[in-house]
Amino acid sequence: MSQQPFTDYQIFNLTRETLEQRIGEYYDETQDGATTIKLLLALRVRYQLGAEEFALVLQDLVKYLFTKTKATRTMKRFFYYFAEYFDTAEWKKLCLRVFPIRNFIEKAKSIAGSLIAQFRPSETAVP
Repeated sequence: MSQQPFTDYQIFNLTRETLEQRIGEYYDETQDGATTIKLLLALRVRYQLGAEEFALVLQDLVKYLFTKTKATRTMKRFFYYFAEYFDTAEWKKLCLRVFPIRNFIEKAKSIAGSLIAQFRPSETAVP
């Protein structure tokens, strides 16, 4: 089991500025995107518990992790928790980037459904 860089006490009691600095330094040193995303998710929990100053904490780092780094299992798992960080156009592009196979399958289903619909008899009322 890997060592966590911050304790629970630190995550839920340090100020926003201190956490931003330390998490930024941690990512710069380790380039560990999975742990960084988990830390950012803990800060989202802190925001949901009522700490309004943590609304969009480390927005630049979140955008960088989701747009510039390789999509990992952790990123896919916690992807939807960071929807507020992106506008609608960015979110659509990001969905295509993070889940390319899922989007391909959905598109293939819709195309196949429309092709099959052409050959189905139209519904008529039979008395």
